[in-house]
Amino acid sequence: MASLLTLVSAAALSGCTGLFHSNAQPEQTYYLRPPEAGAEGAIAPLVPPASVRVAHPLAAPGLDNPHIMLVQGDHRMNFYAGSRWPSPVPDVVEALIAQTLRASAAWSSVEDTASPFPSDYLLQSAVRRFEADYTGGGTAPVVYVVIDCIIGRGEGREVLATFSVSASAPAAANRLSEVVAAFEQAAHTALGSLAQQAAQAVRDDAQRHAQKAERPVPSITRPSQ
Repeated sequence: MASLLTLVSAAALSGCTGLFHSNAQPEQTYYLRPPEAGAEGAIAPLVPPASVRVAHPLAAPGLDNPHIMLVQGDHRMNFYAGSRWPSPVPDVVEALIAQTLRASAAWSSVEDTASPFPSDYLLQSAVRRFEADYTGGGTAPVVYVVIDCIIGRGEGREVLATFSVSASAPAAANRLSEVVAAFEQAAHTALGSLAQQAAQAVRDDAQRHAQKAERPVPSITRPSQ
């Protein structure tokens, strides 16, 4: 009986060891670096100085997750197996927008969603495309980044401007490292345009207010008795 129990215990331990063994490749996490200061063109500091808060981006269906998404023919959406972004796409884009605006040096401060400090302006965005597209017929995909933006006053939520930024970059090869490099290139181009247009919207707003302040207030005269 003791020998039988020893054999059964050994078999059970062997089975448990097999249950915890996997030949699957570990999941790889990829990140996108923000553009360096001045990399997308110099932006003059805003006068008067202004601060901006980057609201948490919205995402098109299928993009609110950490998968590195791709699109194929026949309207098929998929993702690269065994790979991911560090966070869902809206989190990644929010961080990239905030870092790009800070690198532009145009703003007195740039806050994100978690910041407790108030800001003069609010930037809301929606990620419409953030994917590797295989529908062009080539072996390697073309990466597309499309982001819709609204910028308005932080107080009162008055909309100043709406605009969209977009960029594409072909992957040098059908390897994930090259695809991620294309994502980074397209994101840098799109967010550089976002930084330029957001700053211009605030300049236009400041100019309108300055013109209103310069206009003389018409006097009110009483009719003669």
